[in-house]
Parts: sequence; C-alpha cells; structure tokens
Amino acid sequence: MNSPTTRSRAGSAPDLARPLGFGARLLRWARRLVVGSVVMGTVLVGGTAFRVWQVARIDDYTKADAIVVLGAAQYSGTPSTVFEARLDQAYKLFRAGVAPRVITVGGKQEGDLFTEAASGKNYLQSRGVPSDKILAVETGSDTVRSVEAVATAMRARDMTSAVLVSDPWHSLRTRTMARDEGLAAWTAPTRTGPAVYTRESQAHGIARETGALLWYQLTHFSADFTYTAGQ
Repeated sequence: MNSPTTRSRAGSAPDLARPLGFGARLLRWARRLVVGSVVMGTVLVGGTAFRVWQVARIDDYTKADAIVVLGAAQYSGTPSTVFEARLDQAYKLFRAGVAPRVITVGGKQEGDLFTEAASGKNYLQSRGVPSDKILAVETGSDTVRSVEAVATAMRARDMTSAVLVSDPWHSLRTRTMARDEGLAAWTAPTRTGPAVYTRESQAHGIARETGALLWYQLTHFSADFTYTAGQ
C-alpha cells in the first residue's frame, strides 16, 4: 500500500511536465535573442578590428598611376606631425618609382589660409618633388569626400590605380572607400608619427577605425575622429 508521501510525489509528476506558459516562452526567446545578438556583435566587432590591424601591417609597393596622400591638420601652410609623416612616406614612395605622380588631398577649415592639399604640395616641393608631378585636390572635409574628390580627379586624367598613404589604422577604411569609387587601390602607410608612437596610440587607432569602418559600411558616411596624440 502506497504511503501518503509516495502518492503525493506520484501526483505531482504531471505538474513537472506542464508546458511553459506564453510569457515564460517569450522570456526564454528574448534571452536567447539577447545572447545571440551579443555574440554576433562581438564577432563582428572583433573580426573588423582584426582586419584593421591586419591591413595596417601591409606595405604594398606595387606600381600605380598615383600616390595618394590623405590630408590631415596643417597650420598656416605647415603640415602637422601627423600630416608630415604621411608626406614623408609619399616622398619615399615617389623616389622609389612606385608612381609618377603624387596626389595631395584635403580642403581647409574656416579661417585657414591654406588647404591641406596645398600645404602638402608645398611640403613635397620643398623636398624636391617637381611641381608638375604633384596634383593638389583642394576639396574634402572628411575621408569620404576626400576619396570621392580624388577618384573624380583621377578619372578625369585617365588614372585608375593608386597606392594610398595614411596612418596604418586608417588603411583599411581608405582602401575600402577607394575601391567603392572604382579605383584599383592598395596601401603603403606611414610607419612614423603620433599614430604609431605608443601602444596606447596604436590601440586607440584600431578602436577608432573599427568603429568608423563599421559606421561607413552601415551608412556610407564618414566618421572621422580627432587624434589624442600630440600633433
């Protein structure tokens, strides 16, 4: 004969197998969705950061129609240390015969006397690059507009390939934009300047460019940030 305890346990068995209610099922799926979104977001951000780091390490000296120097801050015609590092790399590539022409690009802020492109051209001329070998594209207030302006200027001159010079962490984003504009583009970034001085500046650059690249791929707008390293 079964004891009351045994009968009680037997009688409660069906209760343990009772299906979850609608609210409980909804909560379970919501939790799964949140966890899945976090995992996917982590993979996306991590994968993008890895690609930013990976492309930053590439130095492609394949011959091209032009060397394109992305602009940066200038002060009354004098390039900032960030910009100067890029220009020095472009000079090195030009002297190595990577391309027969250098293109500087960048507009100016309100109140500036010089554009980034003009100050870059003047700097390269002072180092011995002939004026007729430098094209200054004096428009562009961010990376997207600068790349668009360069692509337009190159197409007008039947140029289709470019080696891009910027900071290492900026390489993947500029290359992506240039290829979106129909250019055959690769990168040979500077290895000097504030962008590569310290581990902190390198980590900051990778994080900044990861966010900027994801934003560009989502919206096709630019997301340029100011440097924290001294310029």
